[in-house]
Amino acid sequence: MRRRILGATGISVSEFALGAMMFGPMGNPDHDDSIRIIHRAIDAGVNFIDTADVYSAGESETIVGKAITGHRDDIVLATKFGLPMGDDPNHRGASRRWITRAVDDSLRRLGTDYIDLYQLHRFDYSTDLAETLSTLTDLRTAGKIRAFGSSTFPAERIVEAQWMSREHGLGRFLTEQPPYSILTRGIEAAVLPTVQRHGMGALSYSPLNGGWLSGRADIGTGHRVAGRPAMYDTSTPLGAAKLAAVQKLTAVASEAGMTLPQLALRFVLAHPGITSVIIGPRRHDQLDGLLSAAELDMSDEVLDAIDAIARPGRDLNPDDSYNADDPAIGDARLRRR
Repeated sequence: MRRRILGATGISVSEFALGAMMFGPMGNPDHDDSIRIIHRAIDAGVNFIDTADVYSAGESETIVGKAITGHRDDIVLATKFGLPMGDDPNHRGASRRWITRAVDDSLRRLGTDYIDLYQLHRFDYSTDLAETLSTLTDLRTAGKIRAFGSSTFPAERIVEAQWMSREHGLGRFLTEQPPYSILTRGIEAAVLPTVQRHGMGALSYSPLNGGWLSGRADIGTGHRVAGRPAMYDTSTPLGAAKLAAVQKLTAVASEAGMTLPQLALRFVLAHPGITSVIIGPRRHDQLDGLLSAAELDMSDEVLDAIDAIARPGRDLNPDDSYNADDPAIGDARLRRR
């Protein structure tokens, strides 16, 4: 497994990061089996594990904590905070009050006394960004976290956060975790150039676009469809265009001697702004299939063929966006006289 340096953190991480969202009731509820999958990834050279407090209401962190017992010094451990942990409106977001509780809860579930990378899961429009950065800086000084980053921030919010850190003499976000795949290339236009300009590492997620690039014939079924039906509706013009693109990409992959998932993963890692790509298996066979792309390379000819199918800098279907709605446009009363 090849390694890369994670932005300005100085931390060496594997090109593939193991995403733990599918460990627990959200995916694989069998703790022992999930732990075996994690150990299989570690044995294959993966040293980077990413989870979040919200995944299965903390159960994913508990599973990861069990799995890394005896491996902690060899693992770069990332988790996230900010999304709702229950119905209480104070059990979410990026306020000092919540962050200081959330980090202790994560440390307890993970069974560790420090987190290598602590990430804000989504931009919090209701909290002063300086308060968030100040709190994270204090946690780093206290040794509870080693570095902190953002997730799914638009380019202008990444810039705002970097400016805020300089303006107030605070620690800064050293990483960004954006969604990125052949079918969702919008971040190429502004997010990735901004990340590169500020020397940040990029840990990208959803390289298979929620299963569209998994090579499965039954893409329109399963738990993901129930949660985001618009993303899988092939009866719309955009959905039909997406399905046609997948069929063309399957042919490109075959001509390159790859499976469609292998093509999808190597495409993401071919961008110079990406440090590591998150793979999120639920089963052993899924992990093995994804790990098979670890030693492959992508030629310029194949990348050109992909560009001809999926336009650079654009999301083929805007409904695929994982960004939270900006409150400035979410309420019609705020944009009409």
